[in-house]
Amino acid sequence: MRGILIAIGLLLLIGGAVAFFGVIEYPHEQHVVQIGGLTASVTHEKTVPQWIGGVAALVGIGLLVAGAASRR
Repeated sequence: MRGILIAIGLLLLIGGAVAFFGVIEYPHEQHVVQIGGLTASVTHEKTVPQWIGGVAALVGIGLLVAGAASRR
C-alpha cells in the first residue's frame, strides 16, 4: 500500500505541476453557424486551469507524505 500511495502521489505531483504552468492543452470545438445541413465549427486549444494543477499537486504532496509516514 505504501508504494502505491507514493507512486500515485508522484504522478499527481508531476502532472499537477505541468498543468499549473499551462503546458497541458486540450481541443475545444465550438459550433458557430448551422444552416440546414451545413455546419461551421471552430476548434480552439484551451489549457487546463491553473487551480486544477495546484490542487492536483497539493493532493500529490499529501499522498507522498501519507505513503512515507505509513509503517508497513
